Amino acid sequence: MRISIIEMQDVLEKLFLKYKFNDKQAKTLAEVFTENTLCGVNSHGINRVPLFVEYIEKGLIQTDQVAKKVESFGSIERWDGQHGAGILNAVKCTNRAIELAKLNGMGLVALRNTNHWMRGGFYGHQAADAGCIAILFTNTQPNMPPWGGKESRIGNNPFIIAIPRNEGAIVLDMALSQFSFGKINEYKLKGENLPYPGGWNDNNELTNIPEEILPNERGLPIGYWKGSALSIILDMLATLLSAGDSTFKIGEKPYETGVSQVFLCIYPEVFNDKELQDKLLNEIIAYTQSSAPINPNDKIYYPGERSAAIKKENTKLGIPVNDAVWKNVLALLQK
Repeated sequence: MRISIIEMQDVLEKLFLKYKFNDKQAKTLAEVFTENTLCGVNSHGINRVPLFVEYIEKGLIQTDQVAKKVESFGSIERWDGQHGAGILNAVKCTNRAIELAKLNGMGLVALRNTNHWMRGGFYGHQAADAGCIAILFTNTQPNMPPWGGKESRIGNNPFIIAIPRNEGAIVLDMALSQFSFGKINEYKLKGENLPYPGGWNDNNELTNIPEEILPNERGLPIGYWKGSALSIILDMLATLLSAGDSTFKIGEKPYETGVSQVFLCIYPEVFNDKELQDKLLNEIIAYTQSSAPINPNDKIYYPGERSAAIKKENTKLGIPVNDAVWKNVLALLQK
């Protein structure tokens, strides 16, 4: 089924008001969940709403708390999320990193004690729309084995790089697992296997069957040992900069909460050569896309181009939503 943007935002805003968020917060939450779904990332959009509500009901997300600054070191700040909604905390900290960047050329906000921010690319676009380059990342609960290990000890730690451009922002948004667990669950909902192996089964064999990966949460790192190492490094940086919890500490809890995140923004307009910057970016894109595709029907995309096309299509036709997920969300509103 397809849902209009207005209908989804309206239903979600009413739902979040029901769970005691104020008007502005409910509107922001509804807009972010809708935007994520509009861009085709249902796994971190509408599909995630029931779990978000479950976390509120369990007291893991504090609806009356938002991130606050606890330490300042010039263009670097530490904030405490106070276990508030991850989306609201991430929007606030991204805005603060943008402010610091426009004051100093660069700005960094390290955040601790927050919750899942859903789709990290949203905040990349937020920064790019404000004219800033952004480098953002978060740690997670342990859901991948370090390379060569059996038990999960590292997180799939999403990593985002966004670059503003006149013709449309370039936004890399990726988990460090071959597939995020939200995406794996999305394939499960559709009754499909993954196109490539995404984790290990109970026999320590790589598999593309979602039902064999989801129960034990043993995702496959991107680039095998390289992705494993990158996950460890990002966890170290997020933990050290925020003085927050590491993947190790998060894994000791019964639920994924209290994660650590980093929001780094750079304001490229300090160089006063915006026209040159766009020219250089467009040269790189044109050169990359000049490679003949192996499959003549395929196209080579720059990071973020595919999701921009999906957003344009869904804006016109309506947002595709799993029937059972939408019924579940409506049931939460009537509960």
